[in-house]
Amino acid sequence: METVIQLLRVVAVLGAAALLGNWFLAEFKAARVRRKPWYAPYLSPPGLIILFLIFFLPLLIRLLA
Repeated sequence: METVIQLLRVVAVLGAAALLGNWFLAEFKAARVRRKPWYAPYLSPPGLIILFLIFFLPLLIRLLA
């Protein structure tokens, strides 16, 4: 039973990552079509979420460990 729960957790995380990645890719493509600067997709909501996770997730893991 624990294996099934862990598998569901992994699937949920991978699904969330796929959705966030797809959302960011759509923002990236839209910014290229609109000829916005290279950093515009990173200032969109999915870009900010990704940047937040890149910078603060390791700190949170270290603090909680």
